[in-house]
Amino acid sequence: MTFTDKIIDSEEASYTIEGFADEQLSEILMYKHSSDQLVPNASVHVKQLSIDRGVFDYSHPNLHTAQIRVWTDRIEKRLHFHCTCLETPLRMCQHSNRVLYEIIKNTDIRFFFDGISRHVRVRQVARDYGLEDEADITSHFHMHYVENKLILTPKIQGLLKITDENVRYLKGKLLPDVKPAFREQNLEGKVILIYPHRHYGHLTIQLGELAFAVNGKVKALVNTIDATTLLWHEKRPEYIRFLAALSRFPQPTKEPYNEDDIRALHEIVKNPFDMPVYYQGNSKQFQAKNFSRVNLQVIGADQFTLGIRKKDSLYQISPLLQIADQWYSMQELVFAFDCFLHIGKTFYAFKNHNVWRVCRFFKNLGTDLIVHASKYHLLQSELLDKVSDTLKVNYAFLTEGYDQSSMETPVQATERIIYLSESENYIVIEPVMRYGTVEIPIRSKRPVYGKDDYGNSFLIRRNDEQELQFLSFILKQHPYFPEQLDDDLLYFYLHQDRFFDGNWFLEAFEQWQIEKIAVMGYDKLSISKRSPYKAAINIEVTSGINWFNTRVKISYGSKVARLRDLEKAVRNKSNYVLLDDGTYGILPAEWLHKFEQFFSLGRREGDLLKTAKINFQALQSAYETDMFDSGVKQELLLFKQWSNQEEDPSLKIPEGFIGKLRPYQLDGVKWLHSLSRLGFGGCLADDMGLGKSIQIIAFLLLKKEEGKSGTNLIVVPATLLTNWLQEFEKFAPSLRIFLWHGGQRDQNHTIDSWDVVLTTYGTMVSDLDRFQEIEFDHLFLDESQHIKNPLSQRYRAANRLKAKIKIAVTGTPLENNTFDLFGQLSFACPGLLGNKRYFRDVYSTPIDKFGENRRLEELLHKIKPFVLRRTKAEVMDDLPEKTEMVMYCEMGEEQRRIYDVYEKEFRSYISAQTEEELSNKSAVVLKGLMRLRQICNSPLLLKDKYSNVPNAAKIEWLIEEIGQRSVQHKILLFSQYVHMLDLVEDQLHKQGLQTLKMTGSTKVKDREGLIEQFKLDGRVKVFLMSLKVGGVGLNLTEADYVYLIDPWWNPAVEDQAIDRIYRMGQKKNVIAVRLICKETIEEKVLQLQQSKSELFTKLVDSITLTKTSFSKEALLQLLSR
Repeated sequence: MTFTDKIIDSEEASYTIEGFADEQLSEILMYKHSSDQLVPNASVHVKQLSIDRGVFDYSHPNLHTAQIRVWTDRIEKRLHFHCTCLETPLRMCQHSNRVLYEIIKNTDIRFFFDGISRHVRVRQVARDYGLEDEADITSHFHMHYVENKLILTPKIQGLLKITDENVRYLKGKLLPDVKPAFREQNLEGKVILIYPHRHYGHLTIQLGELAFAVNGKVKALVNTIDATTLLWHEKRPEYIRFLAALSRFPQPTKEPYNEDDIRALHEIVKNPFDMPVYYQGNSKQFQAKNFSRVNLQVIGADQFTLGIRKKDSLYQISPLLQIADQWYSMQELVFAFDCFLHIGKTFYAFKNHNVWRVCRFFKNLGTDLIVHASKYHLLQSELLDKVSDTLKVNYAFLTEGYDQSSMETPVQATERIIYLSESENYIVIEPVMRYGTVEIPIRSKRPVYGKDDYGNSFLIRRNDEQELQFLSFILKQHPYFPEQLDDDLLYFYLHQDRFFDGNWFLEAFEQWQIEKIAVMGYDKLSISKRSPYKAAINIEVTSGINWFNTRVKISYGSKVARLRDLEKAVRNKSNYVLLDDGTYGILPAEWLHKFEQFFSLGRREGDLLKTAKINFQALQSAYETDMFDSGVKQELLLFKQWSNQEEDPSLKIPEGFIGKLRPYQLDGVKWLHSLSRLGFGGCLADDMGLGKSIQIIAFLLLKKEEGKSGTNLIVVPATLLTNWLQEFEKFAPSLRIFLWHGGQRDQNHTIDSWDVVLTTYGTMVSDLDRFQEIEFDHLFLDESQHIKNPLSQRYRAANRLKAKIKIAVTGTPLENNTFDLFGQLSFACPGLLGNKRYFRDVYSTPIDKFGENRRLEELLHKIKPFVLRRTKAEVMDDLPEKTEMVMYCEMGEEQRRIYDVYEKEFRSYISAQTEEELSNKSAVVLKGLMRLRQICNSPLLLKDKYSNVPNAAKIEWLIEEIGQRSVQHKILLFSQYVHMLDLVEDQLHKQGLQTLKMTGSTKVKDREGLIEQFKLDGRVKVFLMSLKVGGVGLNLTEADYVYLIDPWWNPAVEDQAIDRIYRMGQKKNVIAVRLICKETIEEKVLQLQQSKSELFTKLVDSITLTKTSFSKEALLQLLSR
């Protein structure tokens, strides 16, 4: 309630309309409450408006003005008016009547006083924002009355109004123009133009469009095309290179041309668009008619030969160029633009920059080179040998071999070599062929020559076939290598990252070894810390006592990796593992994944990886079958048969067992027996009331009769000690039971002489040091949900106890979320679920928070052999009928008024908070929810605030109901609130009924007496219990009616309470009644409970559950009507 609201409410109303409802806002309401007609020419001006509140100014040209305040009391159903005219008529004054008329007729004003029309109006607006289905829809909007008009704006700042008009506007502003991802270039009719620049004369190459005369001659230049405009729309690499090359030549080009210019001309010659080429060479008379058609060709290094002839003491060096089977000297060649050879109607571009440089040099020189013999060898070593790497050199004066006539075949290459070196961030890969003592890069054109015994030089013809095979082999090893053939290089190259990308180098190195190609220089590389060898991995799994032992041998050539270094690499998700010589081996990606699985399943101890046998299923999935030795294979077969529930059919009920076991109980005994035989722990999770304790007693008796049992420990809640003792006495009196609790624990007993030690969780924690001195045969934790929290004292204490086999026993393995499983199964089955962090990251969070079915199925498969759960519906066809019903209670007027006030206040509080603020105020939220639930029980639970309210609806109904039922039935009453139990007990006593009550404050030693009294005393018909204390472990089949006064979020807790009477031994039909106040949070809780019940059944029957958390949206939904 705001400050303004308090001022209005504090004023005495001039007139009040009683029993007001929104649908009454019509002219009939005016005529009913006012005797005056509307005064002509009067006007009303809105001064202030808010929901159910308003201030109005009344004016008239000839009459007094007045101010009228209007407000609505929704709880009392009253519409109040206060007018400054201070008239006190029996009916409404004319000023207020006029305001009421405006409220009725003006839809924008009516909005603030009519909840029905307000909801409709807001929903219409909310539809454009996508909020029409939100709970409490009006809480999402600011509502203002500005300049005689209603303004509705969303509270979420910046929330978009999604209308057709707005979507069109946003699409126009934010979406790109719709164009195809790839647009085929249409260059039909376009040509390549080669001409000198009109003013500067430099080479210009452009795309253009020509007009032709009838006779086919060029008539006019229509236009030229900028190649860069086409470049942005092209996706094909060869076309991109062509257009990029064209874009170099509209600009002046510095001469001499550089390597990039020559390469660009080569790309233009390729002409992927296959366009006609036209040329004109006169820049001074630039006219379209001067263009003539030409062809474009390319000149490669193979077409150039540098001939060397010897005459007397002189050597003559003459370059020749072979074009179309014709040889040309440099003097015969005609250069166009100093970069093309122009022969006839063909323009030849140079493929190789070096060839262009040599040709241009000799063309400009105008003659051959003549060298004296005394200087020839210097020129040969410094120039000719180097030139011959890229250009063909013909030594006309040299013969092949000693006797040229005998050299019919080339000399065989003696060895293939690959030299590795570094150039900045690149690895250079140079393939070389060795001829005797001479090594020649296979990409070099250099001739191989030597000298005979007389000092005469001779040529050794290179084995072109072998070299071509070697080159082809290299080209196939990486897709980048063929592209590099156009370079004037004697080697191939890869960036370091590409060199070691994936397994490329390892594969290449292995192929080089297979081909017997020598690799030189690897150890000189700065990255040579990486082994060039592939990993050789050998894994063997053998069997230990409780573990499978994995021995891993991983070697790289002669070097090996230790298991600890392998584990470090796997934990860091690194593909490099440290070897014993300090280098690193590359771990294949598929093996990295496998080792991640191996290490997640087990732990390293020295040179062994130890995996708990309880993880046999995961072991089979992670490892290959050939990694297991024969003993492991035999064990895994045995485990598989057991996991498929292939139990020993010959196993019978132990002779010393007094009583009968149902078939499913005998199956449970067999299951426990097989766990014990295989050395596994587990979780007996049968539904409450199916006799889990009887199965355990029969199993222990069976083990004793087999002569294979030592001392066993059973830990139970304190309230169940007597129940367990009675069960042992009833079904297996031959077992010797020692009660380690209270005063008896201080006596000096030899534990080895007892079959079973029975103790409580509290004693287990306090006497942990003494318990740790003993190794028990079997350890059972009854109601094992007591250790579901891995941070609790009980969990830590339980895990420090020594036992060959550990069994968790519970009817509710899950109460809140999947993580409840971890505490119990990590106790019973160490290693099965990994560590706490692993379980939360891999299972709990994905399942509970994101509902991942794949993780759920994986978890179910993992735990299935170790969790035995049967429900009553599955195995107890002869159990009496159980009827569950919901009784809806109508609140009285005062209780309803109090509830509505609190609910409205709490809803307003939630609406005003952000998600982040709510997450930081969880205690406030929980307190608000608790208050509403307390009011549903009785406003008296709020103590001092409402001490004089009459009895609440639930109490009145219970007193009448119990008064009738208690004549022939015994009854259990459950509530979460002790004060509520006190209120009900007080009213029952007033009716003369005897009751018992057990809450958290009841001493443990007194609880057993109360239970026995209820069972045996026929006068006591009603037992009141708090849900937590009485909901677990008790056997109270003497009762057949159970009432749950207030619903709980988790139906499993309520089911536990009902199962106090609906269990083995019950002969009567059972009635379970839940009390719910209509149109309250309890109805919502019931809906939540029912939705959660599906998930609960799915996950408990198959061990699953989904966690519920309250967001702002969820809370508002919970508080909606």
